[in-house]
Amino acid sequence: MTGGAGFIGANLCRRLADAGETVVAVDDLSTGDRANLAGLDVTLVEGSILDPGTLDHSLQGATAVVHLAARPSVPRSITDPMASHLVNATGTVEVLEAARRAGNPHVIVASSSSVYGANPTLPKHEDLATLPLSPYAASKLATEAYALAYQQSFGLPALAFRFFNVFGPLQAAGHAYAAVVPAFVSAALEGRPLVVHGDGRQSRDFTFVDTVTEVIADALARGVTSSGPVNLAFGTRTDLLTLIAELGLVVGAPLVVEHVEARPGDVKHSQADSTRLQRLFPGVVPTPFPDALRATVDWFRAEAAGAPDGR
Repeated sequence: MTGGAGFIGANLCRRLADAGETVVAVDDLSTGDRANLAGLDVTLVEGSILDPGTLDHSLQGATAVVHLAARPSVPRSITDPMASHLVNATGTVEVLEAARRAGNPHVIVASSSSVYGANPTLPKHEDLATLPLSPYAASKLATEAYALAYQQSFGLPALAFRFFNVFGPLQAAGHAYAAVVPAFVSAALEGRPLVVHGDGRQSRDFTFVDTVTEVIADALARGVTSSGPVNLAFGTRTDLLTLIAELGLVVGAPLVVEHVEARPGDVKHSQADSTRLQRLFPGVVPTPFPDALRATVDWFRAEAAGAPDGR
């Protein structure tokens, strides 16, 4: 698994290791954290997906590869587009080439809802035209396109998921490019203002990380592939003001909101059409948003209290 020490990767490592799977996590620890894998029966290979030697070593005997490594964040990609391209696009080709050398194991890659970009249609179904608004979105479109092209060209079994605003335990909050849920939770628990870019009416299809890892684990177990990308979200739509109101209920304290200018590259509304996902994974029931938000807040509180494992 690439990006195995990151937010989604470490949660997936936990699920797979708990199920008795042999897991090798590749991570350069640029955004991942070795501590995320503490106590898990997982082999961590510290290295870059841009290094073929690291990939070849890690993929020896692999029956499946989950490619989660990426340079995240829309604002970060606008600051440094080339870095996002190298990791997200070129890095994906390196992973796919390594998979070919390893005998064509099942490959799952992580794309993003940001590929829909300026397309205003809601909900977003996979056959919509993709209109990326940022270098990050363009690089994630390249990620999925390469994986599906390798499936067609080289017989590499592939599945490309488009993630929609995944959140939950292990998600970092303390940096300028933090995702909205951990940024809000951290600020709420520390009594700081919640910074909202724009009017707060922008909406997202928030998906709990445990649901995401459940779907990926099922895909691995059954060898699920698809000739096209698959939205990994369930058609919910929550605007940021509603998120803040729900968070206030969970935290049990009034929250101060500070509005600032909207950010370039941000999509106004995002909501998945989950038809294809539910056809491929009919047994998956998503965690309700209030329950998922409460579990996330509980983890942040445990971390702040110095618990050895917030989960």
